[in-house]
Order: sequence, then structure tokens, then C-alpha cells
Amino acid sequence: MKTKVLSLVTLFMLGMFTVFAANKTEKVEVKGGNCDECQEHIQNNALAVDGVATAVWDKETQQLEVVFDDATTSLDKIEEAIAKGGNDTPNHEASDEAYDKLPECCKYDR
Repeated sequence: MKTKVLSLVTLFMLGMFTVFAANKTEKVEVKGGNCDECQEHIQNNALAVDGVATAVWDKETQQLEVVFDDATTSLDKIEEAIAKGGNDTPNHEASDEAYDKLPECCKYDR
């Protein structure tokens, strides 16, 4: 009985390590305003990408820290989704149309 329980615990632990092994943490600059609405908008655009676990944007540093499953998505896809929402990233510039849809408080110098 102890052997079966130990085997199940071992399998569970190996499974947990496998699940978390593909998670990657990256930081990327995302241009935006300095209000809570901007923060929520940017984070929600990143979180909408399949495979993104967490996204935290710092208003002061303009840095987004994102944790994602690199087997499911990439930083490039996350940046692309953010740009479609109206915010520029190093590799993707928001279209004028997307930028114009941002609330006035979220617009930044382009």
C-alpha cells in the first residue's frame, strides 16, 4: 500500500514539474499612459492570448512582465495582441486606428 501511495505522489510531482517546465517569464516595454485604465487594458490584451498565465504592467517603468507557456505562444504573439489593442511594443507598432480608439488618458507620445 505504501508503495502505491509513494508511486502516486511521485507521478503527481513529476506531472507538476512537467506542467511548469514550459513556463517562461519575459519583460517587454509597452508604451501607454499612466492610469489604472491603461494598466488594465494592456494586461487584459496580454491575458487574452492563449497560453499567457500572468501579465503585470508597471505604469512607471512601462514594462510588462508576462508569464506564458512557450509551447503554446511566444512573446512576439503577445506583443502583436497588445499592438492590436492600441499600444506600441518594441516589435509591433499599433495602427493609427487602434491607437485612436484608446481613451484620452491612455494616449502617449508616439
